[in-house]
This record gives sequence, C-alpha cells and structure tokens, in this order.
Amino acid sequence: MTSTDRIEKKIVLRAPRARVWRALTDAAEFGTWFRVKLDGGFEAGRRITGRVTYPGYEHLAFEATVETMDAERLFSLRWHPYAVDPKVDYSAEPTTLVEFHLAEADGGTLLTVVESGFDRIPAGRRDEAFRMNDGGWAQQMENVRRHVEG
Repeated sequence: MTSTDRIEKKIVLRAPRARVWRALTDAAEFGTWFRVKLDGGFEAGRRITGRVTYPGYEHLAFEATVETMDAERLFSLRWHPYAVDPKVDYSAEPTTLVEFHLAEADGGTLLTVVESGFDRIPAGRRDEAFRMNDGGWAQQMENVRRHVEG
C-alpha cells in the first residue's frame, strides 16, 4: 500500500539511544549530518532558522518549528516540505510534520522517520515535494547512520 500523505523510513543504527538522540537534537550535530547551519538550538515550541549547506542548495534558508522533544523517544518538528524556490513565499502553506521515533533494537537503536501532511500541500507542488522528500529521507537515513556509527 502506498500513501500520498506520509513518508516513513526505518533504520537500525549501531549506537545507543542516547547517542542517536544527541545526533538528532543537538543543533550542531544535526547540522553536520543533515547539512544545515542552524542559528540556535532546538527547543519545544521554538522556531529555528539556518542555512542549507548541501552542495547546490546553499542559497536556501532552513526554517522549522520544534513540536516535541521527549528525551530519547520522540523529536518532532514542522516545516514547509521542499521549499526550494527563493521567489516563492511558502509561509501561507500548511506545513508537514516530521517525527523522529527512537526505540530499542537488537544491536542498537531503531530510528523511524515519518513525515506526514503532504495531502494538505497545494496540488501544484504536492507530488514533487513528496517525491523529493521521499528520496531526501532515504539519503538522510544513511547520513545519520554514518554520523552515529562513524
């Protein structure tokens, strides 16, 4: 079954839950594997901004609002998915919810990333945002794996 509203990726990381939590919620560590330079730290209810450092996307700003920080269990934020056109103001669009779920697993930590809410994105860019973020999360799972296992 496929969904047009929700992306879900899972990976078992050979690292303790505390290590994975730090990689997700420490702004400097998050920036290293996610390829973004953030202007502050993560805090529930707080908006965080920064600049994308991924080659070819350095002209883009990063902006998200932290929803939940439930230590070593759930970190979530809201953002505008695939907001890559600097000429477009995405602020009036609905956001998607990105959730990082952590659980114990044999040999380490199960990280599940879920991004949901694509069905509310304007139809003209919904499919591309879904497709690009689906591929993006596949890459980011490998990036976080290298970061915490390296």
